Amino acid sequence: MISISNQEFRRLSSYIYTHFGIYLSEEKRSLVVGRLQNELANMQVNSFGEYIDYLLEDRTGTTVNALINKITTNHTYFMRETAHFSFLKDILLPQLSDTLVERDLRIWCAGCSTGEEPYTLAMLLNDFFQNESQGWDKQILATDLSNRVLEVANTAEYTHDQVLPLPALWRTQYLRKTENGNFTFTDPIRKEIIFRKFNLMEPHYPFKRKFHMIFCRNVMIYFDSETKKTLLQKLYQSLESGGYLFIGHSESINRETSPFKYVMPAVYRKE
Repeated sequence: MISISNQEFRRLSSYIYTHFGIYLSEEKRSLVVGRLQNELANMQVNSFGEYIDYLLEDRTGTTVNALINKITTNHTYFMRETAHFSFLKDILLPQLSDTLVERDLRIWCAGCSTGEEPYTLAMLLNDFFQNESQGWDKQILATDLSNRVLEVANTAEYTHDQVLPLPALWRTQYLRKTENGNFTFTDPIRKEIIFRKFNLMEPHYPFKRKFHMIFCRNVMIYFDSETKKTLLQKLYQSLESGGYLFIGHSESINRETSPFKYVMPAVYRKE
């Protein structure tokens, strides 16, 4: 196994923090070394110093993409943190259906991972609006930093065990079996979502219109307090007035310093 020196770890962690906002403490050192061993072997480099030099000089983006795929954890599943979806179905959607005159609903899943969250939202929206006499324009933007997870999300193919948490009616209505025994979503559900690669550390967000909801769940756990504060400011600016931010239940927002108003655990509102 190729070891990493103190200087090399500082260089690598500094690069990752500067470009992606991910803070790697000393406790993460062995994890990073372990995850990158195969990458160093495939590149036929003999040290982390050599790897970092290559990373800084690479203009193709290939090395950076591989690094992102290795260091990010993408653990997610369908219907994760169900209280959010219950709040959406029982309270927020009825409220929005009465107040959105233009009948367009814009949702952003920031850090969408392998797609379980946006597909869950697409099914929930379809269920809620299917009996509306006039059509709704429902747009879900799903973004992530990792090409690898976006490929999985775009493919939209999941195993039986993965889709099992979904309600039985949804599995019948919105899923179809693939030739290899897995499951994929029907076209109407897939068409509700646009997947894009996006770095939340971008200084300016390019969105032409603001969102009614932003799901940024279990993303900020990778950030230090300053990065988190900056991100929350940009998310706040990306929301319509009265819009909602959903974060992970293991995350929190400082109510003293943040303009967001607390609604319920892991749900906040822009006044």
